[in-house]
Amino acid sequence: MRKRKVGIPRALLYYYYFPFWLKLFSELNLEPVISDSTSRDLLNKGVKKSLSEICVPIKVMIGHVLNLDQKDVDYIFMPRFRSLKKDVVLCPKFLGLPDMIRHSLPGLKTEVITDQIDSKSDDIAQFSNHQKLAETFSIPKREMKSALKKATDFWQRYRDLLFKGYLIDDFAGIEELEILEKVITKFENDPKPPQSRDQNLEAPVNEEVVDIAVIGYVYNIFDQYINMDIINKLKEMGVRVHTFSMVAEDIIEKELSNLRKPMFWEFTNKLYGAAEHYLKNDRIDGVIHLTAFGCGPDSMLGQILEVDAKDYNKTFMTLRIDEQTGESHIITRIEAFIDLMRLKKVNN
Repeated sequence: MRKRKVGIPRALLYYYYFPFWLKLFSELNLEPVISDSTSRDLLNKGVKKSLSEICVPIKVMIGHVLNLDQKDVDYIFMPRFRSLKKDVVLCPKFLGLPDMIRHSLPGLKTEVITDQIDSKSDDIAQFSNHQKLAETFSIPKREMKSALKKATDFWQRYRDLLFKGYLIDDFAGIEELEILEKVITKFENDPKPPQSRDQNLEAPVNEEVVDIAVIGYVYNIFDQYINMDIINKLKEMGVRVHTFSMVAEDIIEKELSNLRKPMFWEFTNKLYGAAEHYLKNDRIDGVIHLTAFGCGPDSMLGQILEVDAKDYNKTFMTLRIDEQTGESHIITRIEAFIDLMRLKKVNN
């Protein structure tokens, strides 16, 4: 009997939770099928089926769902992320994502599994968050709970490596669980943290390495097509890259405690906490806020960070991306930004 195939879109929170899902489906004897990497063709198909008003990450998601619909999968897995913290929700587009998919893709052939994720933390392994998945495949509650425990333990090992300084890029291209397990084990046994190895930087001759915090949602920072491969371009320019996924939860919560009132959206709060941590860190030379055009939560966050960057005398730049963004635009702006930071370091 062949394993039933479950499609996972390589978009939105895939970059945050993919080790969890790969491990979970493996434990349930299901075959995960990941959509192809974002490309011009995939994005164009998503754009054609999208409302013009929605942000590019959602258009990308629609393209990935269409891609999976052509892969002969039995189901497409698309949970509705509502909350990862008490009294705090995610962006409204996350809350309505399955409904937008159904509206945008009425001809979708593949059934979509849509559990609602309501959690008090980033650990989403509660059985209540996966009841529809269990019902779809007739998985007993005890078996599902056991698989969820193994999945969250594996995911936590991945997160611990991020907190040590590894980038999601170091893992995100891996689609086979066995290979991912070997990579995680290898990194766990490596005595040298990645920052001490300068993340394989290719700094220009006689140019000083600079440290930049790139603040943005995981699907903006680690989708290499949408952001014109900004992480590797920064490395080639001699930049050590720091992201919010490297900042531990207790540090983020400490920074959030300084707010009179946190923002309404969980990942926006995470970005704020990480950015404030980096703004106070003498090692960080500058901050880039990478945002999608038309992102409502980011329109508030960006203004706050720009003001705070001035208070901490940190060089700050906003990069906005959408389906029309060109590579030359990104390169020109980050080159000028890095030159400015190097000049500032020399003058200091």
